[in-house]
Amino acid sequence: MTEAASPRVQVIVVAYNSAATLQRCIDALEAQSFTDWEAVVWDNASVDDAIARLRVGGQIRVVRHDENLGFAAGNNRAAELSRSALIAFLNPDAFAEPDWLARLVAAADTYGAEAIASLQLDDADPDILDGAGDCMSIAGIPWRGGYGHPRSSAPTEPCQVFSACGAAALYRRDAFEALGGFEERFFCYCEDVDLGFRLRLMGGRCVLEPAAVVRHLGGASSGGKGSAFAEYHGTRNRLWTFARNMPLWLMPIALPAHFLLIVYVLARSPALLPVRLKGLRAAFSPEAPWRTPPTRRGSALTIAHSLSWSPLALSRRSAVTRRMRP
Repeated sequence: MTEAASPRVQVIVVAYNSAATLQRCIDALEAQSFTDWEAVVWDNASVDDAIARLRVGGQIRVVRHDENLGFAAGNNRAAELSRSALIAFLNPDAFAEPDWLARLVAAADTYGAEAIASLQLDDADPDILDGAGDCMSIAGIPWRGGYGHPRSSAPTEPCQVFSACGAAALYRRDAFEALGGFEERFFCYCEDVDLGFRLRLMGGRCVLEPAAVVRHLGGASSGGKGSAFAEYHGTRNRLWTFARNMPLWLMPIALPAHFLLIVYVLARSPALLPVRLKGLRAAFSPEAPWRTPPTRRGSALTIAHSLSWSPLALSRRSAVTRRMRP
């Protein structure tokens, strides 16, 4: 007796105290025009009633874990529950348009890229961008491209971006597994940029499909921007991502710029200084992932070209895209 084939796409939603948004996320998922998918809702030991209240159809499996593994490990464990060729990651506070999956799959088929990024809109005001792919500065500081800019400024055609925001992204399973999945020591924050950077170092590509749209609330499970949790993990994990992945030959330029930006970030918000210093100290712990850098196989010039060299783009959080090669 042969095992039934897996659906083409596995969708993973990692939830933690997500009662305010999870049902809406799942309702939007179940309304997708593309139907060859299965989903795992992985609950990281939530203490709210989100899972108890959740209504799901037969394509969705709910797994409750007895401890909070974090976004990175939760996604990795959930990915092990399927053999679908494509994995879609969707945050519980991201609400997909009905053709979201169809657009992502079509882009993966058309362009052969290992990762496909979605166009993210601010849920409170969908005329404002929440992100058009992730960008990485030569200084080692990542940002969501176009964050806070008008939607009208977003690309209208598929293009290359540095990496895909984990709130709503598609990866080829073979590439995801070859990279070892998300780095679990990150717990959450920047683990998606780290994964995208490692994909670049292995010679892979990420394509933004602007027709694959989600509305994103952001920060619903982690206290939001400016919380002690977000500041600690963001500070630590940005340094980890930079130190682990930035090619050595770029360090004479990248390291001084990174140092100056860290000093600037510490100085501009005195109230957040203690938690940010705590994050910096943690970045140099014995188990820090930058002590075991990833394998590099991609062209050094291609990697340099994928980075943003513009201080203005970083300060404005502009979208940084590259034209698709023929």
